[in-house]
Amino acid sequence: MNPAPPPLVAIGGDHAGLPLKQALQGALAAQGHGLLDFGTNETASVDYPDFAHQVCAAVQDGRARFGVLVCGSGIGMAIAANRHRGIRAAVLHDATEARLTRAHNDANVAAFGARLVGPEVALDALKAFLSTAYEGGRHDRRLAKLSLPDLSPGP
Repeated sequence: MNPAPPPLVAIGGDHAGLPLKQALQGALAAQGHGLLDFGTNETASVDYPDFAHQVCAAVQDGRARFGVLVCGSGIGMAIAANRHRGIRAAVLHDATEARLTRAHNDANVAAFGARLVGPEVALDALKAFLSTAYEGGRHDRRLAKLSLPDLSPGP
């Protein structure tokens, strides 16, 4: 029996993340992953939420199993991504964080800061992210609490 093909990955980034995004794309393609590239592919200044929303929509509607977002810090992308129902995005700085966020949080979007992590570290983290399974068990209860409706009071 043949092993399952690598999961399809949606990827997007802003101008600050472009070089790292390109490095991650190349590595993913070499590993046999199908890619949905939502840009940017230019160095001109762009707004990171535009790309986060497109990547998250692809994960939400099932076109991609995972999303990868890259900006200067990864933080803005993760904030934008986590506004989407069913998206659990984490900023990753190393493979340990990647394994833990998949195993414990069932994260489906990885965010990277191109100004904070180099390509080698990001590639190691992404490989760990994509290859780690969610553990379930005690984590199911915690994830259910993250899926509650917005509990913040209105204005």
